[in-house]
Amino acid sequence: MIKAWNDTQKGVEVKPAAYANEVTVCYNGLLAKSGADQVYLHCGFGEPKRWSNISTQKMDRTAKGWEKTVRMAENQAMICFKDSANNWDNNSGFNWTIH
Repeated sequence: MIKAWNDTQKGVEVKPAAYANEVTVCYNGLLAKSGADQVYLHCGFGEPKRWSNISTQKMDRTAKGWEKTVRMAENQAMICFKDSANNWDNNSGFNWTIH
């Protein structure tokens, strides 16, 4: 089971969603604080340095921040974020790991 966690300093929160293999990611990090008009969740699965099944998904602006629900593969995912101007927030090159 995926456990909820929050990287308050970087503005990333992950919480279990309605189904056991899904999580909701909420982003209020650097891109959001810089006035991004759209934020995208960049997500992959597998080894942290060798992502597979990579996708970039448009996040929804909500009262809590930018949100997207993601279906997990083998209860793990690596994520980072980008905006519509192709600026990235990748946690200083470390990305974030969900497990």
